[in-house]
Amino acid sequence: MPAAFLPTSPVLGMNIIHIFTTSDTVGQIIVVGLALFSLLAWTVMLGKHFELKRLRFLNHSFELRLRDERSLLDLPESFRQRRSIPYADLFADAVESYWRAAAIGKEKGRDSTRARLEHAENALQRALARQSLRYESSMIFLATIVSGAPFLGLLGTVWGVMAAFSAISVQQSASIQSIAPGVASALLTTVAGLVVAIPSMFGYNFLLASTRRLITELENYASSLADRIELESE
Repeated sequence: MPAAFLPTSPVLGMNIIHIFTTSDTVGQIIVVGLALFSLLAWTVMLGKHFELKRLRFLNHSFELRLRDERSLLDLPESFRQRRSIPYADLFADAVESYWRAAAIGKEKGRDSTRARLEHAENALQRALARQSLRYESSMIFLATIVSGAPFLGLLGTVWGVMAAFSAISVQQSASIQSIAPGVASALLTTVAGLVVAIPSMFGYNFLLASTRRLITELENYASSLADRIELESE
């Protein structure tokens, strides 16, 4: 078939690199910034996913070890030196506070089981809050990218359209050939913003669900740990 009769498609002929190079400085800065945000978002999402997966495995392994022990309060100090494991951090704070309250109570002659348990429960609450913040770290960064990337893309689009019409206003006549490059450059920033925001939104929702599940498991563990300490102290 002669080349003159071959169908042409503006979509297939679209060259993203060409559109980027013909964009103005503001548009190029926004696209490059969004590309960097996309790289950071993927790095944070993958890193957070594997971190939560690792912590969940370590938590369950530590919990299984505690189940095999008959007494938590008399365990060796090695069990309280694994602060990198959230469950171990809660255990260490609770036991150390329990025995610290016992030592202070004996010195002052006011030692009581109730005071020991109150100190252990307060320590559990503090450790629970600290580990919850650890689980939720980096989530604000992802939420910011999800909400901010489309607006950066919209900013680039509005700026590009404004620049295109400003250039047309100084010409004697306007045609689709003169308008199209400026509009295409403007819309490129919108596409870049959506390409960043959409994967980040799915990743954020997935990680948020995983974080909430781990926090619920942490709260349940803290409750069961407090019950075991109370039973052993009676």
